[in-house]
Amino acid sequence: MTQLRLECIKAVADIKPSHWNALVSDDHPFLRHEFLHALESTGAVAADTGWLPEHRTLWLGERLVGILPFYLKRHSWGEYVFDWGWAEAWQNAGGRYYPKGLSAIPFTPAPGPRLALAEGVDRMAAMELLATSWESDARLSSWHLLFAEPSEVADWCLARPQLVQRSGVQFQWRDREFGDFEGYLAAMNSKRRKEIRRERRRVREQGISLHRLSGSEISHSDIQHFHRCYRLTYLERGQSGYLSEAFFLRLLEDMPHALVLVQARHSGQPVAAALCLQGSRTLYGRYWGSEVMADCLHFETCYYQGIEHCLQQGLTCFDPGTQGEHKVSRGFAPVRLTSLHYIADPRLSDAVLDFCRREHSHIQAYAGSAEQGLPFRSEAGLNAMP
Repeated sequence: MTQLRLECIKAVADIKPSHWNALVSDDHPFLRHEFLHALESTGAVAADTGWLPEHRTLWLGERLVGILPFYLKRHSWGEYVFDWGWAEAWQNAGGRYYPKGLSAIPFTPAPGPRLALAEGVDRMAAMELLATSWESDARLSSWHLLFAEPSEVADWCLARPQLVQRSGVQFQWRDREFGDFEGYLAAMNSKRRKEIRRERRRVREQGISLHRLSGSEISHSDIQHFHRCYRLTYLERGQSGYLSEAFFLRLLEDMPHALVLVQARHSGQPVAAALCLQGSRTLYGRYWGSEVMADCLHFETCYYQGIEHCLQQGLTCFDPGTQGEHKVSRGFAPVRLTSLHYIADPRLSDAVLDFCRREHSHIQAYAGSAEQGLPFRSEAGLNAMP
């Protein structure tokens, strides 16, 4: 009987795109070969940026049957599950935290599958083989699994009960048979409904129009303008942004079907933009930037346009990105997340476990409070969203 075999690869380009993508769900563009290759081929993910790819691939004979993105990390930038405090404490105690192993999508805090397997592959056997690979690697202080789906988290906990679980929360919009945007507003309380209409009207009063472009409707110049806005938003915070114009142009070349560009125009000229990716059921709002200061423009471009797009295209979920109590009042419900952490040294592992247990109660209280802040009318029955 053919044995499951593990190979580490240094670049997704080492695997044929069709073989890689055959394992990827059609709702998760970030795990696709094109997206990961765009990161690597444009230099966003490379040894000199602190992201060294060592992707785990599983094989039965010559057939690829499993993939798990894996990076050797020498810092914690671009992850969105913050472990800087753990690293500092351990290094102050004389330990070595970096390099660490990371299974996540770089710069992309979007929940989704991380381990993708072909049908019929023994999941527990695959996880055993994978876990052994980093547990036996003396270079690594730890391994971290970020933004995986709940079912995958549960399987990893079954395979490795010693993994430390860390709670988190994000905010997502879900369609509840609203029909259209007016139906969505109709499910809200009167005060919030009026405020959203006022915000949308305020954008129009400033002479700004919104335009949604998809796939081949998006030009190179559209992407170049978007990237200029994206960079400006980072520069306002004294940062440069993780992703280059070349990265976004590569996405346009290699996976245009997954792109949705929301463009704000004033006097016919683009002045702001939000770039989303979409799967078969979900819209993922990820990147935003603006050249102008305009009231309510961010809410319109990044939230309301995305909701309208979902309702028109039959998408049932809108994941608008990280952060945001301000999303709750606009109908984005808290979604609880769990990251997993293998820590090699038991002293650090015990300390991290204690921290995560104490943090968990605060996260639960925060999520519960956020649920109470949802703007839906009680009779609509939408304030307890799954």
